[in-house]
Amino acid sequence: MDGPGIGLRAAHVHYGPLEALHGVTLSAPAAALTVLLGRNGAGRTTALRALAGTLALSAGAVVRDGRDITRQPAHERAARGLCFVPDRQAVFAALTVAENLALSPARDAVARALDAYPELRPLLPRRAGTLSGGEQRMLALSRALLADAGVILVDEPTQGMSPAVAARTYALLDALEACVVVAEQRLPPAVRTGAGRTAVVHELRRGAVVFSGEPGELSPSRSRYAPE
Repeated sequence: MDGPGIGLRAAHVHYGPLEALHGVTLSAPAAALTVLLGRNGAGRTTALRALAGTLALSAGAVVRDGRDITRQPAHERAARGLCFVPDRQAVFAALTVAENLALSPARDAVARALDAYPELRPLLPRRAGTLSGGEQRMLALSRALLADAGVILVDEPTQGMSPAVAARTYALLDALEACVVVAEQRLPPAVRTGAGRTAVVHELRRGAVVFSGEPGELSPSRSRYAPE
């Protein structure tokens, strides 16, 4: 990938003796919302973690804005404007919701988070670890929205959310001036209908990319792995 954005180039990843990514090449252009699509075990989470730097490549490269960042550790990628929201342990469980939000350097962080997710207001004094899965996703996503990052990687952003909150979440991600990459089991409705900005889809299966293109080029049977 030579232009603005982030991507993998012939990336191999191992978990012990097992190879999880088999020479994966994919790109996430800065101007697009990119979806890594696939069933559990397909390699989408592994690809996202490789981009974030929390999982090392055994071969290949991670490229950002045309520059090889393979050897750049995760904390340096974060310091250079990459925000990663994993599917688990994405919040500080022992801290309250308000304390989680206060960790953001953004001005008026709590107010801005509540604008995005007013459902969090009555939860401000509660410890984040006591929240439901969907509530924790809202908290984690609100912190990502406040990060002012150039690249935002999110694993299953709407897991546990109601359809209305999920639609709002994709509208918020779509409005960001950032390279946004999400990992999903099924194609989000907003992406499937073309309601937002330009989208790119990479479908992974058994650690390999089997489709790369626009959402409209993906057949309905391949874009929906689970019921709505």
